[in-house]
Amino acid sequence: MQDGTDRLRRKGRTIAFVPTMGYLHEGHLSLIREGEKHGDHVVLSIFVNPTQFGPEEDLDAYPRSIENDLALAEKEGVDTVFLPNEKDLYPERYETYVSQETLPNHLCGLNRPIHFRGVATVVTKLFNIVKPHVAVFGQKDYQQLLVIKQMVRDLNFGIEIIGAPTLRESDGLAMSSRNANLPAHLRPSARSLSQSMHHAQDLLHRGETDAHVIIQETSDYISSHPETDIDYVSLCDPNTLVDVDSILPQTLMALAVKVGGVRLIDSMILTQ
Repeated sequence: MQDGTDRLRRKGRTIAFVPTMGYLHEGHLSLIREGEKHGDHVVLSIFVNPTQFGPEEDLDAYPRSIENDLALAEKEGVDTVFLPNEKDLYPERYETYVSQETLPNHLCGLNRPIHFRGVATVVTKLFNIVKPHVAVFGQKDYQQLLVIKQMVRDLNFGIEIIGAPTLRESDGLAMSSRNANLPAHLRPSARSLSQSMHHAQDLLHRGETDAHVIIQETSDYISSHPETDIDYVSLCDPNTLVDVDSILPQTLMALAVKVGGVRLIDSMILTQ
């Protein structure tokens, strides 16, 4: 992979990179299409990264379908697919990790303390291997996008980071590989995440600016649906992820909820 991208760079090709954990869906395909706008050689990686999963999390249950992924990548015109295995990226006696001081101490990082260390580490390694000019990430994983942008600034990577909009199913559910693990009868419960954010925006338009009131109404609405277990409902500064007491001109609403044991996340920028 490194030799191949070195050759591409010597030829003056612009490399656009889309890192994924596979089980591709339309959301991933939109990232590939965004990459095609910014580069003339698109590299897609597929790797379920073990270092971002805690011991009680769903590493083994994470959906995988490599044959389908490769077919979709070919159909979308991906130029190169990079398929490392765990021993490629984490050989024996591996001990180096990338961590950050503040951004991981919010939202998902509160209950997943090793998650963003694993994300930052694997993305650093992928950047060093693929050597892209541009990398594309989805805005659905808003905190991850901030972490990667901060890492690129702090460590002087010469890479432009593109945040692509969240794609949604026809019923409003944010597209995610984990949606494949949702039982059909819990689909309305999963849909409550996006519905609750639209309700929060309506509250704001009606003049409610107290973050605690909006969080309580959002939590009550989600909890009224079967088999929902709220990890967090947060209203925070979209740049620092620090919680706010009163709504800013632009405020990030971020949610993490287990629905029937499947952990879903979603987010939206609320505007006054």
